[in-house]
Amino acid sequence: MKLSATEENLMQYLWTAEKAFMKDLLEAYPDPKPATTTVATLLKRMIEKGFVGFKEYGNSREYYPLISKTDYFANHVNGLIKTFFNNSASQFASFFTTETKLSGKELDELKEIIEKEIQKKKGQ
Repeated sequence: MKLSATEENLMQYLWTAEKAFMKDLLEAYPDPKPATTTVATLLKRMIEKGFVGFKEYGNSREYYPLISKTDYFANHVNGLIKTFFNNSASQFASFFTTETKLSGKELDELKEIIEKEIQKKKGQ
């Protein structure tokens, strides 16, 4: 399952806050703020999709993410690799490094990250 762009936006607030009541979520939005009913509908859909949970305190609900930002992003990237790059991480890496106009410094940093991961895998 995937979140819509508006759901992802709301999820960003939840990931930052870790847990929040409706009033907290509304305050996180810039002006003009969405209607309470709009945010409630988004939360309902996100709960149904299994991305958000809640605890009830009387008439109030405290919402919290059920998936970490890292896990969500990893699933999203893996889906992109599968869909657009024939499930080839090499094709994705080639596209990413040539089309995103990374600087030499950024490429060196990326190379270091990859080399560290290679060493970790060899040590397992």
